Order: sequence, then C-alpha cells, then structure tokens
Amino acid sequence: MTETLPDAAPLSFEDALEQFDPVLGFEVHVELNTATKMFSAAPNAFGDEPNTNVSPVCLGLPGALPVVNEQAVESAIRLGLALNCDIAESCRFARKQYFYPDTPKNWQTSQYDEPIAHDGWLDVELDDGEIFRVEIERAHMEEDAGKLTHQGGSGRIQGADSSLVDYNRAGVPLIEIVTKPIVGAGSRAPEIARAYVSAIRDVVKALDISDARMERGNVRCDANVSLMPKDGDAFGTRSETKNVNSMRAVEHAVTFEIRRHAGVLAAGGSIVQETRHWKEETRTTSSGRPKSDADDYRYFPEPDLVPIVSSPAWIEQLRTTLPEPPAERRRRLRESWGYSDAEFRDVVAAGLLDEIEETVGSGASPATARKWWMGEISRLANARDVEPTALGVQPATIIELAGLIDEGRINDKIARQVLEFHLDGEGSPAEIVSARGLEVVSDDGALTAAVEKAMDENPDVVEKVAAGKLKAIGALIGPVMKETQGQADAGKVREIVMEKLGVS
Repeated sequence: MTETLPDAAPLSFEDALEQFDPVLGFEVHVELNTATKMFSAAPNAFGDEPNTNVSPVCLGLPGALPVVNEQAVESAIRLGLALNCDIAESCRFARKQYFYPDTPKNWQTSQYDEPIAHDGWLDVELDDGEIFRVEIERAHMEEDAGKLTHQGGSGRIQGADSSLVDYNRAGVPLIEIVTKPIVGAGSRAPEIARAYVSAIRDVVKALDISDARMERGNVRCDANVSLMPKDGDAFGTRSETKNVNSMRAVEHAVTFEIRRHAGVLAAGGSIVQETRHWKEETRTTSSGRPKSDADDYRYFPEPDLVPIVSSPAWIEQLRTTLPEPPAERRRRLRESWGYSDAEFRDVVAAGLLDEIEETVGSGASPATARKWWMGEISRLANARDVEPTALGVQPATIIELAGLIDEGRINDKIARQVLEFHLDGEGSPAEIVSARGLEVVSDDGALTAAVEKAMDENPDVVEKVAAGKLKAIGALIGPVMKETQGQADAGKVREIVMEKLGVS
C-alpha cells in the first residue's frame, strides 16, 4: 500500500501552515546506564566487541528466564517523578510480538496497559523564553533491540547488500516516554520538537540515569507528525520518523514532514500511516514500513515476570533523591554567571552547559569559561568533526591557559596554538610554552628593534600617530607581531611607539 500522489512536491513551510495545523507526538527512548541489562546479568556497556555482552536471556534461548533489574525500576520511578507523572503502585510487563532480525525472541518485553508512570507533564523553554507545556501520556520500561550494521551502499538499510547483527544492545534497559498529542504548536512546531527532546535529555542527565549521548543512541526520538485542516478538529493520519538522534535532526525532520504532508494533502492525495527513515544528508525522510497499531502486536502479559509493586514509602523515598529541575538550574546559572539571554541560549544550544559549569566550579571566571568553550574549543571540534566534549579538554587546562595569559607569559593567539598542541598530546600548556619557546617577547631591546623596523617601513602610519591619531598604532603592532612570530607583548609595543614619537 502506498499513498496516492507520492511524488507531490512538499509545500513551503509557510504555505503548509496557511492551510493546516500540525499535530505532534514524540516517543523518546532513553537507554539507562545500569551495570547490567534489563532482564539478565549480561554487561550493559557500549563499544565492546560485537556479540560479547550477551546471555541466554539476551539471545532468546529456550528455557532462559528473565529477572528484573531493580536499579532500572528505580530509575524509571525517578524519571516518572521528574516528569510530574503518577507512579503506579502495581504494574506489569507484556510481550510485544513482532519479528525482526535484531530481536531474537521474536517479541520485546515491554509494558502495555500498565505502565510504571503515567499522566505527567514537562515545561520546555523556547528560544525567546516562552514556556510550552508538553503533556506526558506515559513512561514505561522495556528492553532495547540489538543493532544492525548494513553492508554496502551508503551504510543505511536502503541499498545495502547485507546486514550484520550485534546483540550487545539486546536487552539494554530502556524507558520510553510517550507524549499526548501536541496541538497549538503552529509555526513553532519544529522549535518545540527540538526544545522538548533537549529538555528530556537535560532531565535524564540531571538524574544520572543515562549517559544521554545522542550520537551513541542513548537518547533517540520517534517523531510523529500529522496535519489537520485549519479550524478542523479531527487529527490527520500520522507518520512516524524513527530513531532521530540529534536535536537538530528532530527539528528538521518535523519541518520536512509538515511540508511533505501538506504537499500530498494539497494535491488531493492521502497520507499512509507508516514509519519513515531520516536522511541527514538531504534533510528529508523516506518510506519505511506500514505502521502497526497496538492490536497488531498481540500484546499479552509476560508470564515469566511477576507484577512490580511500588509502595508509597519507596516512591516518596525516591522522590527525595531528585536533583534540581533543569529549568531552575538554568535560571540559577544564568543569573549567577551574568550572561545575557542570547549568550546563555547559545551555550544551551551548543550543549556546553555542563562543561562551562564544571569549568567555573573549578575556579575559572564565567567569562573565561564561555570564551574558551564557545570559541576555540568549539572551533577545533568543528575542524576535527567531533563534538566539543569529545576533545577531552579539562577545566584545569582552561584555567592554566587563562593564568598564562594573565601573567603576560602568552597572549590569546599563542594560547590558541598551545591548546591545539595540547590536544595533540604535547603536554600541559606550561610545558608546551617552555618546550616550544612560545613566551611573549617583552625584552625592550628585541621589541625596540622590531618597532624601529616597522616604523621605517610604514612612514605614513608614523605620520598619523605623530599627529595624534593613536588608533593607527595598530597598523604598526601588526608588523611587529609578524617580525616576532606573534610573540610580542602588544602593550609593550604600544608604549615603545608612543615613547619614540613623543605622544601620550
């Protein structure tokens, strides 16, 4: 079954919103950072050799019986509380029946009609500071599937020659957070999508229940989009873009699906309820498989697991372990650091709030921490095609660089070079400065010679400075810096120029 008029061109985002109102829904999967898997003692670890972190339970071998991971249950309750959910005093697991190569049992142990947490909400802050409340339908426990690696072609399932399966991830504890339908988003639908997933990641990081690294799949979002005509009240047929694993991609996927739906509907076609694959390189989606409804999965209670009973006392004890809510933390940090709203939004959007907080906590000024993380560290990360956090820069390194600048031993330009040498493994900043002879040149004799040469080569500039146009001194500092390979003390150069020309 395919949608009619499948080649209908997407409308522009603006034209789509003139005719339709978007309805959103998100299913965010959070991998927990427990030591072992959801139903077995197999290690829960990332990056190990394929098919080494497995057990008979993970592989679905006959006679293997599951045992619930208590820490995963605690994490689920704490997350439910942080999302303002009601916690079920009794809930149970169910079997979700479907065949896929990375699900060796042919069913997924999940929760269906009795989730551990339900009926919550999360307030998300948009770029301009507006708060948008997202209603949470449920947060339930389940296990992850294995991982398929597609061989040939682009590395995606489309066009692959074959696929390899790694069961290391099979059975990793998951919490799936499902929103209620989100209406009234209008033109801010893509922004709300990004802000919501970002807020979920902030919550699970604050709770320390997940590594929350989206590039590793610790947090993944299935983004549901449908459209209804203006002034209508019936939701349209939805599509579900699967496993989107970055904030930017969630925003772009929602934007494209709104445009695609609108193009099909405006041309008289109909939307098929299906899953879609996100293509980052083109910022488009492609058809996956028809989307099943709940009854197609033939849920029934898991016969090998007893219900989970959460006493009120246990729930309240876990409530006492909740950290400061991320929104309150952001407001506190913004006020404490004295950043402007725009500066703080940039920090949050860059995902560097934790790193800057740690750096400030280690003794750096807020301005210094922001300067380095948002400036040179981000630039180097972009040049090396990695996330800034992947460079491994420690707060102590930033503090040491700032100290060398404050002492006058190096300037900003040299400090940037030193950081790059540090990342290449040449040692601490102080060791690099000494080993490479990078200290600022402040010796009067050496600087005077360089200044005199610059003045001889730029008589027009000398004339302007002598006439009182002191800003022109910058045109002499440049040649001096070139002569000293960027190591001149700019302040000292300025003093020497002014002294020679008798200006003040």
